[in-house]
Amino acid sequence: MAADSEPESEVFEITDFTTASEWERFISKVEEVLNDWKLIGNSLGRPLEKGIFTSGTWEEKSDEISFADFKFSITHHYLVQESIDKEGKDEVLEDAIPQSMQDLLCMNNDFPPRAHCLVRWYGLREFVVIAPAAHSDAVLSESKCNLLLSSVSIALGNTGCQVPLFVQIHHKWRRMYVGECQGPGVRTDFEMVHLRKVPNQYTHLSGLLDIFKSKIGCPLTPLPPVSIAIRFTYVLQDWQQYFWPQQPPDLDALVGGEVGGLEFGKLPFGACEDPISELHLATTWPHLTEGIIVDNDVYSDLDPIQAPHWSVRVRKADNPQCLLGDFVTEFLKICRRKESTDEILGRSSFEEEGRELADITHALSKLTEPTPVPIHKLSVSNMVHTAKKKIRKHRGVEESPLNNDVLNAILLFLFPDAASEKPVEGTTSTDHSNPPSDSEDYNLYNQFKSAPSDSLTYKLALCLCMINFYHGGLKGVAHLWQEFVLEMRFRWENNFLIPGLASGAPDLRCCLLHQKLQMLNCCIERKKARDEGKRISTSDTVTVAHPGDAGKVGDQLGPDYLKDTEKGEMGKSWDSWSDSEEEFFECLSDAEELKGNGQESGKKGGPKEMANLKPEGRLYQHGKLTLLHNGEPLYIPVTQEPAPMTEDLLEEQSEVLAKLGTSAEGAHLRARMQSACLLSDMESFKAANPGCFLEDFVRWYSPRDYIEEEVTDDKGNTVLKGELSARMKIPSNMWVEAWETAKPIPARRQRRLFDDTREAEKVLHYLAVQKPADLARHLLPCVIHAAILKVKEEESLENISSIKKIIKQIISHSSKVLHFPNLEDKKLEEIIHQIISVEAIIARARSLKAKFGTEKCEQEEEKEDLERFVSCLLEQPEVLVTGAGRGHAGRIIHKLFVSAQRAAAMAPPEEELKRTGCPEERRQNLVSDFPPPAGRELILRTTVPRPAPYSKALPQRMYSVLTKEDFRLAGAFSSDTSFF
Repeated sequence: MAADSEPESEVFEITDFTTASEWERFISKVEEVLNDWKLIGNSLGRPLEKGIFTSGTWEEKSDEISFADFKFSITHHYLVQESIDKEGKDEVLEDAIPQSMQDLLCMNNDFPPRAHCLVRWYGLREFVVIAPAAHSDAVLSESKCNLLLSSVSIALGNTGCQVPLFVQIHHKWRRMYVGECQGPGVRTDFEMVHLRKVPNQYTHLSGLLDIFKSKIGCPLTPLPPVSIAIRFTYVLQDWQQYFWPQQPPDLDALVGGEVGGLEFGKLPFGACEDPISELHLATTWPHLTEGIIVDNDVYSDLDPIQAPHWSVRVRKADNPQCLLGDFVTEFLKICRRKESTDEILGRSSFEEEGRELADITHALSKLTEPTPVPIHKLSVSNMVHTAKKKIRKHRGVEESPLNNDVLNAILLFLFPDAASEKPVEGTTSTDHSNPPSDSEDYNLYNQFKSAPSDSLTYKLALCLCMINFYHGGLKGVAHLWQEFVLEMRFRWENNFLIPGLASGAPDLRCCLLHQKLQMLNCCIERKKARDEGKRISTSDTVTVAHPGDAGKVGDQLGPDYLKDTEKGEMGKSWDSWSDSEEEFFECLSDAEELKGNGQESGKKGGPKEMANLKPEGRLYQHGKLTLLHNGEPLYIPVTQEPAPMTEDLLEEQSEVLAKLGTSAEGAHLRARMQSACLLSDMESFKAANPGCFLEDFVRWYSPRDYIEEEVTDDKGNTVLKGELSARMKIPSNMWVEAWETAKPIPARRQRRLFDDTREAEKVLHYLAVQKPADLARHLLPCVIHAAILKVKEEESLENISSIKKIIKQIISHSSKVLHFPNLEDKKLEEIIHQIISVEAIIARARSLKAKFGTEKCEQEEEKEDLERFVSCLLEQPEVLVTGAGRGHAGRIIHKLFVSAQRAAAMAPPEEELKRTGCPEERRQNLVSDFPPPAGRELILRTTVPRPAPYSKALPQRMYSVLTKEDFRLAGAFSSDTSFF
């Protein structure tokens, strides 16, 4: 007792039994996720419609949970459906068995062609899966499986969740799941067997029925009838009687201008191998009852011909080799190369001429001392590059990447005018195979920033593409490009226009290379006009400054006009810049003309002195307008055309102007640079209208800046009085300043706004320094443009609606990607991948049409049915065969299998002779029409009370699949947890 009365001074350990273990925490996390996803209680959906598992939308949401340090992912898979109206159904919901248990018996969605494996095995519309988060992790030991299953059971019981919950066990590739579903007083256990070797007694219906009945262990006798659904799948791999129609290109035929039937400028199309590898025929018996049919190890009633439902799917070849896709992909690879043309072709072939060129360059520089000619050395060297042609003749054929015949054929295709002795004058080429120039397809180049499909640039892109694929690869590309640059120089030096280019200024909607070639053509036109004594068409030379006068040019051109078409350099045109050593005039006028109209008199600048000058460079009279001071008729002068510009020159000019800044001096300098064309027009106007004033020029050049008002004079008469606008009267106005500086010089004697010699050399230099990679980048939009046109052309022959939508998407995608100056490889690869996928679909369509003989059908109705069937095969995962084995398509499929079986069973002649009777009859008897099924699927269903006779009758289901190396049983067995 003494001990009891002592105070409790000792410290002792208290064990807290309320601390949660890792297992309890795991269960708690599962419950928390189920609550977050609102999967608590019963929610009955609508009855499942036929085929909804394939046509409906499946969604999933995932979360991560962990058991100690082992991570699991928990995923909710569900079919999106409209929720059912719950009003007035509360009483029913209390006793109703869970939705998933009812779905076990639904026959509308047996054997869905495309669904999660648990949907196929159990027919569920909603379920939750817990699986190891890492792909390599697996729950292998039996104790861990049981622990997880018990956790699931407790979580379902605690939350009242009626959605089935599965746990993935064993390695992921085995797809092994165990699970449970709980409802009010009922439970369904989901179990699975997965074997490699199939026990013999389970290869037929009778053996599987035995398993099912023994597993149910129903105490009732007789057992309620079992409902059976059976599907056998037959695979056809041998298309012996249908060779693949696409022939590989014949490379030897190129010399004749073709590659295996492929002309220059045409892209190849189609798959090199059959894009359809297998045909799977599924024969289904959807509603059978036990006892109606016999299927055991001795005899079977299941004849595929008699099956009420046939459905077909095709297996596509994995990444079939497609010609168009390969062409474009290989061309894209050039973009990643770094080598220059010289590095690819080697310098050995240029050593001799290299020495000569160096001497020439040196000699020229000596001649021009003390002021060296400011032309790039490479440009001068290029002038004698035509010597390469002579050197190449002596070089060995094997040294040239391109065979001479091939090269000549390509150059003749690119430059058809070279066939005649004198090149054709026209600058546009016509190709009947291309779309007309006003068509939507033709104008795709606007969207892609490529080039018109009848242009030289477009043809060059296709030829380079072909050479890269068939002839010499990168070396061949470098060789052709070198020849192309030589041809450009030859044409510039000999005044031959480049064919296949639209006349006029460079089209900024096209790729830069196309603009450069157009610029070179402009230079050739100007040079040709000068060299031929100014015989050039009206449209290419006259620039009418006032739009209203454009229609008056007509036939009023005087003899002066033919002489006055000089063009000049951009920018430096005021007298303050005239000290440049590059300034020069063309000697087109005779000495007397110069004496009469020397510039000395112009320098005085006064109108009286100017009035004594002889008028020059008149185009035609301007209506009724007269000069304000002397009443002479106002003449429109012949003016210089503004210099054409490519986009890189425009960008360069805008950068220069931007760098001048916002200071007053910078702004003044910018204005002077931009008004070179204005000054030239003023000088032309002064020469054409001696004694004129600025007001006269403004009345013609910018009528809105000359304001006329009616005023009353001293005598009371109403007269028109005109004056310059406010902006023209601003002090130090640029127009006034330019007018004072301008001398009366006709266009033909002015410095050229457009120096064609200089610009042509710049273009030729630009072309010469292009690496094959730069060239490929410039031309890739043209190649993609051509590939899309080819796909559209091929699609129009097949008329597949789904492809039309894809092509529109590709065009939209390409137009966004190709407009950026720096093309991204990844985005280009995406476009090419889309083109390849369309090509593969069209190849599949052709393959199927050949196999099903749609073209051979004589009856229109039968042909339409087959065409519809083929297009469905391309677009749907599985297609129902109308009329099963007795329909149009069914009979063809049957024949395909029969011929494949005959071909497979054909015995050698010696064995045939040993047999008795007619070999054909023997074979008919021995060979069945169909091979053994590659897959057998069965679904067994029934509703029985478990585990006691007085328990509630609940759905039971077992799915079985048997393939060559795989056997699986997936069972869902329900039991009553209230009355057992």
